[in-house]
Amino acid sequence: MLFACGDKRLKTKDRKTIYFFYFMINPNIFKSYDIRGVYPKELNEETAYAIGRAFARRAEASAVTVGMDMRLSGPQLKAELIRGITDEGVNVIDVGLVPIDAIYFAVSKLKHEAGIMITASHNPKDYNGFKMVKKNMEWVRGKELKDEVLNLPKEVPNTKGEVQSADIMFEYIDHLRSFVDTSKIKPFKVVVDAGNGMAGSIVPLLETYLPIKTIPLNFTLDGSFPAHPSNPLLPESQVQIKEAVIKNQADFGVIFDGDTDRLFFVDEKGNFIRADYALLILAKEFLNREPGAGIVHNVICSKIVSEKITEWGGRAIRSEVGFVNISKHMREEQGIMGGEVSAHYSFRDNGYADSGFIAWLIMMQLVSEYDQPLSEIIKPFMVYFKSDEMNFTVNNQTEILEKIKQTFTDGKQNFLDGVTVEYPDWWFNVRPSNTEPLLRVTVEANSEDLLKERIEEIVKIVKS
Repeated sequence: MLFACGDKRLKTKDRKTIYFFYFMINPNIFKSYDIRGVYPKELNEETAYAIGRAFARRAEASAVTVGMDMRLSGPQLKAELIRGITDEGVNVIDVGLVPIDAIYFAVSKLKHEAGIMITASHNPKDYNGFKMVKKNMEWVRGKELKDEVLNLPKEVPNTKGEVQSADIMFEYIDHLRSFVDTSKIKPFKVVVDAGNGMAGSIVPLLETYLPIKTIPLNFTLDGSFPAHPSNPLLPESQVQIKEAVIKNQADFGVIFDGDTDRLFFVDEKGNFIRADYALLILAKEFLNREPGAGIVHNVICSKIVSEKITEWGGRAIRSEVGFVNISKHMREEQGIMGGEVSAHYSFRDNGYADSGFIAWLIMMQLVSEYDQPLSEIIKPFMVYFKSDEMNFTVNNQTEILEKIKQTFTDGKQNFLDGVTVEYPDWWFNVRPSNTEPLLRVTVEANSEDLLKERIEEIVKIVKS
């Protein structure tokens, strides 16, 4: 455990507040992209207060915009986060219960100075956390804030910040709509599974501008996730929407995670569409809008992604895994959009940030224009055979990665994120987890038999 200033205080003659005891902070909550942990075991009110103070100091802003999703511990953490921010003399703009991209919208389009969202995205119900951005949509990674949280000065300013509430929903919905021509969307029948997350409050607002008929599943906001886990990739999360699409003869379905930054599409046959295939559908539209534009994809997307982007005249830009990395490469290499197999889709005109709703709206317009069902639209992309990402617990990541490098010297090697090795008829990636003693393995091949053979070969080395 690490230690930081606690929350009890005394008043001195000069009226400054002095902290005089210490509490423990779990170092594992500071992730590569955000802050996240189990409430209250790993992440509690005292920690939220310290994070508020540290972020206020890092943001160098006169005001921080704060929002939260529907997680049960949100109100408690929010109260202490705000107290920490205002104790540093920084004002707070409280936008209430919002999806994550509403915070991005506030900072990127409404020009709020900084933003912090209380959410644990798709994690189980006992988790919560913080996603943070500074002015001009500069990400503040969890691991970057750790030292500041642990080394806060004991004194705080005499002047406290103020809190004001703001409703940004009207402007936010208009922003989402700006990405499509809603008059081109056909009167689809769409199953939408909000998973008891924030999509349950936003989809009805969007639907008033759309010709579609939604079949709503789990629209009641409930951080206990009574219907199924918040992670759409889990098999138990997929049962309900697959059945509903078939039962209602829907044109397609969509399932969101808790804070709505991720979504997966389900075709008219009830089959989940791989996110790298969905990325390609979206990428083709953006290349039609801006020929030659850059499309960012991560290292574990199918190679059909880079092949098709190049074929369509675009620039295929490879990124490390993680939505913050996708955003970074978009900004640095003039990308117009980006995506990854976890179903984060980011857009330049959304402050280089991800948004499940923007992806959903664009997809509806595209399916309308294709005049084909989703199952037919993705058929040209189903060329290769690819594994899901496999996780292996190891205690010697560095040794195994070095062995991988030495074993496959005859292939084309890349070290952008772990080790990627490419051959004419197959490729693989082995990358270390940033937070756990895990190696993550992805393999793709030109045939199913070759895929099985190469998986066995790689796994044998990893387990050795």
